[in-house]
Amino acid sequence: MSPVVSVRRTLALAAVASCAILVGCAEPAAPPAPPPPPPVPAVSLSSKLIDQASAYRAYVDSATQISPDFTDGASVAASLRKGESYEPGQLLRGAIAYGAVVALQDPAFRAAVRIYAVDPDQRRTVAYDIMKDPAYVLGMKDVSGAAGLVMSALGEDGKKLYLDGAAVKQAAYDVQHHAWSKADVVGRPERLALAKQLSATPIEGSPGLTSKLSEAVSGTDPMPLTAAAASPPYSPIVVRSLAVAALAALGYADDSSLAQVMPLTADPPEADCLNLAKLDLFQCLAVAKPHYEDVFCLGQHALKDTGSCLLKGVGVAKPIPPTPVRAIPVTHVSTKAAHSTRARSRRHRD
Repeated sequence: MSPVVSVRRTLALAAVASCAILVGCAEPAAPPAPPPPPPVPAVSLSSKLIDQASAYRAYVDSATQISPDFTDGASVAASLRKGESYEPGQLLRGAIAYGAVVALQDPAFRAAVRIYAVDPDQRRTVAYDIMKDPAYVLGMKDVSGAAGLVMSALGEDGKKLYLDGAAVKQAAYDVQHHAWSKADVVGRPERLALAKQLSATPIEGSPGLTSKLSEAVSGTDPMPLTAAAASPPYSPIVVRSLAVAALAALGYADDSSLAQVMPLTADPPEADCLNLAKLDLFQCLAVAKPHYEDVFCLGQHALKDTGSCLLKGVGVAKPIPPTPVRAIPVTHVSTKAAHSTRARSRRHRD
């Protein structure tokens, strides 16, 4: 070996040894760490759905406060405005949205759905399956507890409306002991026009109620609700309430997903029931003349029929109203309006 090659080899070996000692260049570089998984989205419901739930709650709370103790025509007119002030489609959308808020108050159901929110791909797949078919939610664990809460909450609202309507209807007979009740209503055409206007005008919930519902959805201030678990089959309103609640728990019911979620609240079969109740109310008011007949229209069609539709919509039986203590025939309305509307009604209301 020549002296030159020997020197070069010695220098190369020295360089390799120095590199290994100083910087470890003989070891390959470690691969970069994978990015962390995206955070699990929070449980959330679009502000528009919360508004619908708030509007539903506002109507029920107002209508169920109507007293049967009428003192004059003005008190009858004021109560009639309260009872007739809902648009059927909005009331049903609000009932489903409120039902979703209620379903989210069941810790077991909420936790069962949240399991699918951890993996982004699974979360998206489950959400899309629910959007395509709301009944998909029925395959989830602990759904019976949430269904029981929805049926109990909405059913209780229906019972209150139904029983309040029965009490007001009884008052239509009772108030005939007073002379003012037999006087004709002034401005009957305008009163009917107002009923139609209020029946087509969306209502709004209070800011305080809306805020309370938002806190119930997020879990910061849960609603103190209890109910027994309910076994299937469930009505469309209950199924859709559960579906919207599940989407909220998956993070797919916020404002960005609203276009896909709103169809779940639209046009359930129960819409026909409320639409018929409104038509019966209009026909009743069209022939009613004295104040006590307006009381009958309010009790039977604005309150009792609305409560009956809500009870039917969630699969809860009608309560039995107290037996009337006294009754004086409501001659005009009972024969010309109430009987004819019940004869054509598919619901066979009481």
